[in-house]
Amino acid sequence: MKTTIVGRKCTPKESFKLHAEKKLEKIEKFFYDEAEAKITVTVEKSEQIVELTISSGGMFFRAEESAVDMNDALDACIDFIIRKIRKNKTKVSKKIRADVIDDYIVDDDEADEEFDIIRSKSVYLKPEMPEEAILQMEMLGHQFYLFINGENDKTCVVYKRKDGGYGLIEPEVE
Repeated sequence: MKTTIVGRKCTPKESFKLHAEKKLEKIEKFFYDEAEAKITVTVEKSEQIVELTISSGGMFFRAEESAVDMNDALDACIDFIIRKIRKNKTKVSKKIRADVIDDYIVDDDEADEEFDIIRSKSVYLKPEMPEEAILQMEMLGHQFYLFINGENDKTCVVYKRKDGGYGLIEPEVE
């Protein structure tokens, strides 16, 4: 697995890099060799935040945890991703190696859970600037808002982040 470790407001020590490689071996068995892991470490006042993103076969797994020690935060991220894989075993196994995933994951009641769409809604999309979309999202009291970006005519999503900021998702066509 190709691993990239990035530090924001810090430089991760070599011991953290070795710990990360050792822990990633736990989940490497679920993915093809072309899987990529990106670990971003951010140091805030009294906590260290680790964000782990794994991409393989067009699927993305992401976890973000904070702790006093970055190794503890990384361990929590890896445990979270393993739980995600277990919970969605039947859906995930179509994208990643089914023969390997069956060997390492115990069946449980949650694994066979289906996604039921309870409500379907259609929305009118109009061109607007991202700032206008954020304002509209806030007025509606939603966590995200779908709109057509007036700057580039792409269908985009703005969303509220856990840290209180906002994010913008724009499609990228290959």
